[in-house]
Order: sequence, then structure tokens, then C-alpha cells
Amino acid sequence: MQYAVIWPLLLLSTLGIVQAGVWLHGRNVAQRSAAAAVDVARGTYGTVAGARDLAVDLAEAGGLTGVEVDVRRDPTQVEVVVSARSPGFLDVGLGRLREQASAPRERVTPP
Repeated sequence: MQYAVIWPLLLLSTLGIVQAGVWLHGRNVAQRSAAAAVDVARGTYGTVAGARDLAVDLAEAGGLTGVEVDVRRDPTQVEVVVSARSPGFLDVGLGRLREQASAPRERVTPP
């Protein structure tokens, strides 16, 4: 009799743990793709298009869908925002991810 109460709770908690792991993986993928795009865009020979393509490729290879990448590059700073959807079993509103990374641009200055 007690298994009728405990078994569904055990299955639901297991599903929740797996869902949390998938969400954390998606968040890490989005963070890493933003950081990699910043590394490309901040270099002397880096381009906005190259950074965007790299971020999209990394995010999609990591299992994210609906990837949107915004790269802002000004003379002193680079900022990348990656928005995507993480796969999941239950849609409780946490599937949409938005991660950003920024860094100063590399510049050659005379000594």
C-alpha cells in the first residue's frame, strides 16, 4: 500500500533531478559559446560574423535550439549575448536561456 504513494514521488523526484541536469548542461553550453565568441571577437583579426557563427555552432552542437546571438563590438569592449532553448521533459518556463560574456578588446599600444 505504501508503494502506491512512494513510487510516484520517487519517479517524479528522479525526473526532476534529470531535468535539472539537462537544464544545467544547457546553461553551461550557452555560457561557453558566449565566452568562445568573445574570445574570437576581441582579437585583432576577429570579426563579429566569425564570433556569431562560432557561438551558434557550439550552442547547436551542445543540444540547444532556437539559438540567437548578439555580438556588440566597440573600440574598447566586446559583449556577446546568447539566447537559446534548452531541451527538457517538462516545460515549466525554465527552458529559455540567456547568457552573456564580455571582455576588453585586444589593442596594440606603443611601449
